[in-house]
Amino acid sequence: MNIWWSSDLFLLLGGFVLLTVGAEALVRGASRLAAALGISPLVIGLTVVAFGTSAPEMAVSAVSGLTGQPNIALGNVIGSNIFNVLLILGLSALITPLVVSQRLIRLDVPVMIAASVLVFIFSANGQIGHWESAVLFVGIIVYTLFLIVQSRKENSSTASIEKGKPALLKDSVLILAGLGLLVIGSKWLVKSAVAIALHLGVSDVIVGLTVVAAGTSLPELATSVVAGIRGERDLAVGNVVGSNLFNLLAVLGLAGMFSPDGIAVSAEVLHFDFLVMLAVAAACLPVFFTGNRIARWEGALFLGYYIAYIVFLILSASNHAASSGFGTTMRWFVIPLTGLTLAVVTIREIRGRLVLRH
Repeated sequence: MNIWWSSDLFLLLGGFVLLTVGAEALVRGASRLAAALGISPLVIGLTVVAFGTSAPEMAVSAVSGLTGQPNIALGNVIGSNIFNVLLILGLSALITPLVVSQRLIRLDVPVMIAASVLVFIFSANGQIGHWESAVLFVGIIVYTLFLIVQSRKENSSTASIEKGKPALLKDSVLILAGLGLLVIGSKWLVKSAVAIALHLGVSDVIVGLTVVAAGTSLPELATSVVAGIRGERDLAVGNVVGSNLFNLLAVLGLAGMFSPDGIAVSAEVLHFDFLVMLAVAAACLPVFFTGNRIARWEGALFLGYYIAYIVFLILSASNHAASSGFGTTMRWFVIPLTGLTLAVVTIREIRGRLVLRH
């Protein structure tokens, strides 16, 4: 076996280990910190955990903005948001059905949808300018402050903070250590996976569309799966919603402000990938609303759509003859049928709740 091939395999396994250990440390520290500060695990998931696991996206966007390539940040955000909902929530729900709190349905998911629409509107003229980027960045600051203040109002059990300062410090260190391991682990995993794929003869285009695109979302994936397994289901869902909001408002906002000319948006991205991201964000509302949970079949639906999205990207990138037929089938049959199914399920849920009230 080639020595480079052997070292890549070692790096791949090491990346998986670091992701697993880092996610475990992050979830454990975050859930304890939430209890100590009198803040709900959901809010910790929407803020500390979500922002921490989005550190790779933030790093990519800052560098791309400074080097005059902010379009990388745009693709990274759109791809990560699609990945977060379809693959992460899909996989997590398949492992264990996820309970969704009422506040996510009433506030945070609508805010995520509104932020997606706002970015789409800002992009409609082919560019996200400096003032628009600043608006996005201010948005994440306002949202975060609102979450913290609201959570402290709802939970007044903050007297334990003074009693448990050593424990508080320990949990904070655990969170930071977990985040560090997640970032390092994701870098190892992406680097080794790309090297192995190229060694096996897979084209760099396909590697870029799959491994690299998902690479910056590996911390969110590890964290949500571990949180679901440990029973911290609010944290698992909150991590995804919070990460998507952070990507849209903070990551794009920062990249646009750093870039000399703002963020250019191509017509292809605007008319396809952006619309997929909007559809994915909008689909969260009926899925979360029905039964206040993400059932296994809904997780399977999300996962199936992510696979279909990746297959379409690969077929399009390779100019395969099947790409046209595949896209037509998805656009005119599969997607409308799914939308109709979700609409019927949502209407039944609303009628059921009205009957119970009366």
